[in-house]
This record gives sequence, C-alpha cells and structure tokens, in this order.
Amino acid sequence: MASAQEKTYTIDDIYALPEGQRAELIDGQMYMMAPPKRIHQKLITELVSLIHRHIKNHDGSCEIYPAPFAVFLNKDSQNYVEPDISVVCDKTKLDDNGCHGAPDWIIEIISPSTSRMDYGIKLFKYRTAGVREYWIVNPSTRTVNVYDFEHDAGTTQYTFDDEIPVCIYRDLSIRIADLL
Repeated sequence: MASAQEKTYTIDDIYALPEGQRAELIDGQMYMMAPPKRIHQKLITELVSLIHRHIKNHDGSCEIYPAPFAVFLNKDSQNYVEPDISVVCDKTKLDDNGCHGAPDWIIEIISPSTSRMDYGIKLFKYRTAGVREYWIVNPSTRTVNVYDFEHDAGTTQYTFDDEIPVCIYRDLSIRIADLL
C-alpha cells in the first residue's frame, strides 16, 4: 500500500500565511512559530543593543537584525528561517527581502517548543550553510552553547554568569546575567 506523500512547501507558502502568522521552512517542511515569552524578547532586545553598540563603537561593517528577519539560507525556495538574531558582515547578501545566504553569527533563544529545532535541525542547517558562529541561549537552564564553526572549535557550554567570548569579535565577550 502506497503512503500519502507529504506536501513540500515553498517560500510562496510562507508569504501566503495570514497576517501575524510566522513559520520557518526547512527542506520544504513548514514549522509554525508560537509567540515568544517575555524573557525571550528581553534577551533579544538586550543582546541586539549590546552587539549593535559594539559594532558602531568599532566602526564595524557588519549589520545586526532581530527577528522577524528573513534568511534564505540556501538561496533556494525550500529554506527560509527567522533566527532570533542575525549578524551579517557581507552586505552583498542583503536586499530588501532579507539575507540571501548564511549570516556570520546567529543567536537563537530557545523555548521548550523550539529546542529540538534549535539543537538539531537548525544546528545542522546553519553549519552546512556556512554560518561562522551559532549561539543557543537557553533561559530555562541558564546556559549558552557556542558553536564556533569558522575555527572548527566544536561546542563550548557556558552559564549565564560566565563571560562568553564572541568568536567573530575577539574583543567582545558577553555575560548574559548582566542583561537580565
């Protein structure tokens, strides 16, 4: 007996969603996004502010974008993500629709409903797409996993109380506890 074939979605399906409904698209599979909690939004606001200030104070050329910001990871019609924070240093990847290709640094702030995606599927997709650095910030466990893909340094886990060095900015470290 033949099984029913699963529908493959495209970016057109993302743009056809009702106003206010957010989803991500990975290899043609659509993943609906729930509204974030307050701590999630506070962390995004504080991290974006701190990183933006660092870039400006050092005359950096990178740009930082909080979600919702479209990232077309593989420059195809079946992959579309909205990382919580994207830092893009190659401005040729940017246009009015978002980022076409891998951002240099991605930060995801997880919730129980997104942990499988952030630690699994997205980790793989970000690495293979060419993201240089990926942080997974977990407010529940007060930990941050840092993946330094650029230097193939593996994974380092920090607590919110640790000074966390930023791999793409050697002169920046962030202590998450100071942001709360």
